[in-house]
Order: sequence, then structure tokens, then C-alpha cells
Amino acid sequence: MYRNIIIPVAFDIETDRSDVVDLARLLSSEGAHVTFLHVVERIPGYALSYIPDDLLKETRIAIQTALDELAAQLPNAQGIVIEGHAGRSILDWADEHAPDLIIVSSHQPGMQDLLLGSTASQVVRHAKCAVHVLR
Repeated sequence: MYRNIIIPVAFDIETDRSDVVDLARLLSSEGAHVTFLHVVERIPGYALSYIPDDLLKETRIAIQTALDELAAQLPNAQGIVIEGHAGRSILDWADEHAPDLIIVSSHQPGMQDLLLGSTASQVVRHAKCAVHVLR
């Protein structure tokens, strides 16, 4: 099936991520490489002075730990944390690492998605590889 899979992971809401791990296991070829990718949005400069430096560092460590726990469930998997705008950064990272599949989770669409667009819809529209949306 697929040999290089990217799975963007958002931690903004509590969800059971076992379904995405199971799907990656199902769709991956033997020896496939799976990357759990989290994008940390950039904090505006005016807000940085109000956030303790150690909080940002501890948050990044916690995110990396959670990604590593997900990656431990699959062979040849890793967790990566990057910075930027979620949709654009996922696409840029995919362009650099040439996956053959992106598995992205999506919530039920609401009015805000019609006006602003969601990360999942941006990835679906602009990815250069197959995209599997999981609801």
C-alpha cells in the first residue's frame, strides 16, 4: 500500500487517536515510515512577553512526548514538532519529505469552516499525494 505516511496531529481537543493509528497500520506497506506531525502555531510578538519562557519549552516537550507515545505504537514511526501555520506548514513539510499518503483527522464542519476553511480542507485541496480524511 503506502510507504511514507504523514499524520498531522492536533492537541487542541481531546480525542481518541487509536483510530488513526489503526488506519495507518492498515494502509502501510511492510517497512513503511510513518510521521506523526504537530504544528505549533507562532505566537505573535506582542504576546510573547506575557508567556514565561519555561512554559513554551515545557509545552513543546509535552507535545513531543505525546507524539513519541503515538509513534511507539507503529514500527518505523516518529514524532516531529514544527512551527508555522498548520495547513501551510503541513503542505510544505509534505513537499520536502514526499509522502505517498497524508492521513488527516477532521471534525464535523461548522459555519466557521465555511468562512475560514479548515486545516483538513486545505491539505485535501493542495496536497500532491493521496489524502485520507478520517472523521
